Amino acid sequence: MFTDNGVQRFAILSPGIFLRMNLVLAPLQRFQTCLPAGIAATDVVSTQLVKSSSTVKKTTVAQKLMELKARCKSGRLVDATGKQINFYRLEGCWGNPPPDYQEILERQDKELKKLRKRYTVIEMTCNPEGVQIH
Repeated sequence: MFTDNGVQRFAILSPGIFLRMNLVLAPLQRFQTCLPAGIAATDVVSTQLVKSSSTVKKTTVAQKLMELKARCKSGRLVDATGKQINFYRLEGCWGNPPPDYQEILERQDKELKKLRKRYTVIEMTCNPEGVQIH
């Protein structure tokens, strides 16, 4: 049972909790209708090892889109300048690379160069956990 003091605290905290939840969920909902099939706002775009704490900092699709000041325009994602955004899943996270790994990486590089001429390309890591691959 709430005491009068407990009810007052809950009433004061509730709007703050609701506002924080909206700040987190709004970008996810804002981009969801324009994201291509197979891409979710929560997917990891990049990872970075924080050496001081040995933790992995992950950047999600939603965070990257906010960084680019992306918006939906006619059902497509565009950046702040109006250039369409394209997602590209990178290859190359091999512990033991396949025999044709150089060709795979060369093909990937050519595809990325071609895409960058027309789109703002978000390169999605092939290692979303950010763990070192041996």
